[in-house]
Amino acid sequence: MDSILNDKSLDFLEKYLNNAAPTGYEWDGQKLWMDYLKPYVDEFITDTYGSAVGVINPDAKYKVVIEGHADEISWYVNYISDNGLIYVIRNGGSDHQIAPSKVVNIHTKKGIVKGVFGWPAIHTRNRAKEEPPKPENIFIDCGCATKEEVEALGVHVGCVITYPDEFHILNDNKFVCRALDNRMGGFMIAEVARLLHENGKKLPFGLYVTNSVQEEIGLRGAEMITQTIKPNVAIVTDVTHDTTTPMIDKKKEGHLELGKGPVVAYAPAVQQKLRDLIIDTAEEKEIPFQRSALSRATGTDTDAFAYSNGGVASALISLPLRYMHTTVEMVHREDVENVIRMIYETLLKIENGASFSYFD
Repeated sequence: MDSILNDKSLDFLEKYLNNAAPTGYEWDGQKLWMDYLKPYVDEFITDTYGSAVGVINPDAKYKVVIEGHADEISWYVNYISDNGLIYVIRNGGSDHQIAPSKVVNIHTKKGIVKGVFGWPAIHTRNRAKEEPPKPENIFIDCGCATKEEVEALGVHVGCVITYPDEFHILNDNKFVCRALDNRMGGFMIAEVARLLHENGKKLPFGLYVTNSVQEEIGLRGAEMITQTIKPNVAIVTDVTHDTTTPMIDKKKEGHLELGKGPVVAYAPAVQQKLRDLIIDTAEEKEIPFQRSALSRATGTDTDAFAYSNGGVASALISLPLRYMHTTVEMVHREDVENVIRMIYETLLKIENGASFSYFD
């Protein structure tokens, strides 16, 4: 298949990924996203906490959501010691084991303050009884000798901390960056809207291209915005684990692999007739895909949409990803394009007023 990503798409992706959007502070990234999406939608909806929705056919009564989430994991300043070291707590599922030796950006009203997650040198550690990195012992050094020096920089308890790692491409087709989870979702749904516009496709229903906030701390943005939209159908996209790298148990996590296609979820929150439509469409259009069985919950915004408003027919299409919640998350370009194709082609199959009830 020909590539569906163009230079403008990739320029936006790089700019979007390189911008920091930690949970609770997503608005700058949302503005970038809305600026890119603006030519392809009729209007926008935003809410108090920062979720953003581009709407196509806003007057239609039947409403279909395609959704990703905008936030990235981060840290909060929790305590500043007398000798100027900063201790942290999580904002989302930040991985303490990758922190030592990482450069960080501390976001203050005075601007970005640089720091590093320090760690005792290998020469000084007891190799017979090494203490691993833990949330309570990792710390940030911003070059200050006292608490007062730190505070003079504008750093205080509650400042949010992100990693500055930026977008790059490995081996021509692997996208690597922090926060691919899940700004790739926001990127992919925006590309669906672009394709609909450029291909002149007129949908018989209202399409709500939704970039939710605060997924990383419990699906909170989706919980809020679904009450505003009150959709009939929701197709959610997030990331899932490539399980072919070392130290992952396939008997527990399943077999999923970069480059083998989008992952269609099986879970109680996934409405089976909607999932069947997605699979039938993929097979008809020869879009490769994989399957994943999830237990009681998907752990994604799918759950928030499915169980809202008396029940919304919802499905989950995931992008395989390596090294989740690290600064070197990795996805395959072909998988990105095939998620876009899968959502795009499925939308063209949904009829106005379509019922996914088992009893109709």
